[in-house]
Amino acid sequence: MEVVENIARNEFVFAITAEIDPHVPAREALLDRAMGLKRRKKSSEKLRRGRRPSEGLAFVARDGAGTVVGTVRLWDVRLGENGGKALLLGPLAVEPSLKSAGIGKALMSHAISEAKRLGHAAILLVGDAPYYSRFGFSADKTGALAMPGPYERHRFLALELSEGALNGAKGVLRAAGRKLKGGGLKLAA
Repeated sequence: MEVVENIARNEFVFAITAEIDPHVPAREALLDRAMGLKRRKKSSEKLRRGRRPSEGLAFVARDGAGTVVGTVRLWDVRLGENGGKALLLGPLAVEPSLKSAGIGKALMSHAISEAKRLGHAAILLVGDAPYYSRFGFSADKTGALAMPGPYERHRFLALELSEGALNGAKGVLRAAGRKLKGGGLKLAA
């Protein structure tokens, strides 16, 4: 397994790597600890269910012992009925006891950089504006877009990786990208 990036923050060392199948059970347990079981009922989950993350855009952070201590994934979505393509980020989660170790920030920076490198034009998410604004996310470009299901509009944020990528984008986000084969519960959420 290739280590994408080694990072040391406040004497805590972790590595960001591409997510692989053996990480899945640890990632799922981490998401349950960090976000609770209600995470599966969120509107974002409707766009992820039955799909694989966007090619090359699923990452984990692992500590020195190899334990998964953070995760982030990006998913392909369509902007409305006839709209363009974008990515939906989420979930981003960090082991609760390590929240201030810089893991989330490193995962976000890496995910954004990789999405841009792979030629994606925009990233959308539903999250805490004060946290995500440090990465350039805002609600400025999401006014004519909507999530499929309940969500808090002020938390629906976007980052253009290519200037003007969301100009004229409107409608409800729709799932896109690679479908899971045969149920594939392990890749949901």
